[in-house]
Amino acid sequence: MKMGKICNWIFYVIVCFITLSLTSCASDDNGNDASGVLAPVAQEATDISLTSFKANWDNVFRASEYVLDVSTTNDFSSFVDGFNNLSINQLSQSVTGLMSNTTYYYRVRAVVSGVISGNSNIVSAETNTEFPDDITLKSATENNFFVGVAVSEARTNISSYDEIYMREFSSITAENDMKMASIFTGIDNTGAIIYDWSKVDALVDYAETNNLNVHGHTLIWHRSLPQALENFSGTDQEFEDLIEQYITDVLTRYQGKINSWDVVNEAIDDDPNVQWRDTVFLQRMGEDYVEKCFAFARAADPDIKLFYNDYNMTFDATKRGKVLDLVDQLLLENIIDGVGYQMHIDYNFPSTQQIQDATDELVAKDVLIHFAELDVKVNAANDLTELTEERAMAQSQRVKEVVEIFNAIPQSKKYAITVWGLKDDDTWLIPENNGRPEWPLLFDDSFDKKSSYQGFLEGL
Repeated sequence: MKMGKICNWIFYVIVCFITLSLTSCASDDNGNDASGVLAPVAQEATDISLTSFKANWDNVFRASEYVLDVSTTNDFSSFVDGFNNLSINQLSQSVTGLMSNTTYYYRVRAVVSGVISGNSNIVSAETNTEFPDDITLKSATENNFFVGVAVSEARTNISSYDEIYMREFSSITAENDMKMASIFTGIDNTGAIIYDWSKVDALVDYAETNNLNVHGHTLIWHRSLPQALENFSGTDQEFEDLIEQYITDVLTRYQGKINSWDVVNEAIDDDPNVQWRDTVFLQRMGEDYVEKCFAFARAADPDIKLFYNDYNMTFDATKRGKVLDLVDQLLLENIIDGVGYQMHIDYNFPSTQQIQDATDELVAKDVLIHFAELDVKVNAANDLTELTEERAMAQSQRVKEVVEIFNAIPQSKKYAITVWGLKDDDTWLIPENNGRPEWPLLFDDSFDKKSSYQGFLEGL
C-alpha cells in the first residue's frame, strides 16, 4: 500500500513535468510571453493602395485588445508615425499616410487580462507604385480647387502637350504670352498703344474650347517692359495714362473669358530695409503705383479676381510682412481678391513648418490663395548629373507636403495650385539660366509621370 502511494506520487510528478515542458515548448513556438498568453498570427495585408494598406491578424481567445507596430525596417528599429504600440480592439487596422512604392512591416501582440503576449510573426506589405489610370490631377481636385499649368500658345498646338493639358489640368496660365512685352508692341504716331493680341486670343479660344479656367499672368512686371515704355520720353502723367489704358484694354477685351489676373508681380524689394523694388513704374508713377494699377483693373472689370503675386513668401518673413501690409491696404479699398505665393522651392528648403506658417498668415487675410509657379529644385547644390531615385522620392515628398498644406486651407479661400511648366526640359530653370541641370516638374522629358506627380496625388 505504501509502495503504491509512492508510485502514484512519482507518476504525478512525471505528468506535471511533461505538462510544464509542453507548455514551455508551446510558448517558445508561438511567441507567448512568460505568462503563457498566446501571440496572434498576423495575416497578409489587404486593401493595398498607393499610400495605405490594411493589417490583419487572427483572433486570440479572451483577448481584450491588440497592440500593433508598423515599421519600414524588418527589425523594427524605427516606427511609422502613429503606429508604435497602437492599441486596437479589432482584428484589422488601416495603416495610412504612407509613401508609395515602399515596403512596410507589421507585427501585433495580444492583451489578455492585462497581460501582453509576445510578438506575432512579421508580415511585409509594399504600397503601390501609382494611382489607377482613371485618377488624374484634374479629377482628384474637381470641385475643390483649380490645378493649373504654365503653358505657351505654341505648345497647345502640339498633340503630346495637348493630351496631357486636357487630361490633367483644369486651369492654364501663360508663362510668357500674356506679359506686357508680348502684347504691348509699340506706340503709334497718335500716341495710341499698338497691340498684338494673337497669342492671347489663341490661348483664350483654346481654354473656351476645352472648358479650362484661365489665370492671367501678368499685367505689370518690371522684367517684361515694352521698349516703347522703357524709352518713353513723355511726362510721368502721360506714362501713367498709358498704363491705365493698357490695363483697361486688356481687361475689357477678355472680360468674362479670363477669370483672374496677377495685376502686379514682384513689386516688393528683397532688401528688408526697402519697401518697393526700384522699377520704371515706381519712378514714373510714384510709391502708390501698385494701388493705382489695382484701381485701374477694378474699374475696368469689377467682377474679375485680382491678385498680387510674389516669390520667397514661404521663408522670408520680412518680405512676407511687407506684402501682407500691402494686401491690408488694398483690402481696405476693396481692390484685391487674392494673393499668389510663388512656390519656387527646393526639395529640402524651406522647411514644411515654414511653408505652413507662411500659409497660416495668408489664411488669416480675407483673400483667395494661389500656390503659384510650383516647381521643386533637386540640384541646388549641383551634386547631380542625373535625377536619382532617392532625390526623386524626396521631391515627391516635398510636392506632397505642399499639396497637403494647400488642401487643408478653408475651402472658401482656395483658388489654385499652378505647376510652372509641364515637363522637366520645359522649365525656366534650364542650365543656361540656372548654371546646373534641374528636374523640377511632374513629368519627365518624355512626358512620363514622375514620382512627384504621384506625390501631388498623395497630398490630396
